[in-house]
Amino acid sequence: MNAFGNGITISSNIDTAPWWASEVNLAHIFHTSIALAMFLTCFLVAVINQLLMRRFDLPRFLDEVVFIACFSYFINLFTSLFSALGLPDLPLPWRLVAGLLGIMTLGCSVSFCQRANLLMHPNDDTTNILRFMYCKNKVVLNFSVPLLLTGICWLATGKVYAVNIGTLLCLLVNGR
Repeated sequence: MNAFGNGITISSNIDTAPWWASEVNLAHIFHTSIALAMFLTCFLVAVINQLLMRRFDLPRFLDEVVFIACFSYFINLFTSLFSALGLPDLPLPWRLVAGLLGIMTLGCSVSFCQRANLLMHPNDDTTNILRFMYCKNKVVLNFSVPLLLTGICWLATGKVYAVNIGTLLCLLVNGR
């Protein structure tokens, strides 16, 4: 569900959540697929999660790596599918509707995953680790890292990809 929503937002160029926007920008800088940029970034986040927990939890680490391997593959698949179906070529009002539906879809799926807390995207696990281990159960907005990455990409290339009204929507309505 999350990869489906992200595929819509990326293809519509209404854009996506800050974490995925930073990974799209990294893909452009390094001339690689979104899937590879996402996998490598999230693998690093999974390693950081282990450090934040102050202990090595092999099953949790492997769950996150398997999750992101599948997730990055499906985002690439859905982005390619929606692009092949012509979503990027639709008039702006239709892309806006599609992109906002994609944002709502991925937002709901992240909420479901965090509440179930069974198998999580490393970025979502970071939010839970910070919330419950460091911030006394207060909701934490962990978008400073992806915004910094996107800023660095912009400084390096003079261009920003996958940041638009959908990214602003995510920043405004994410959390509580």
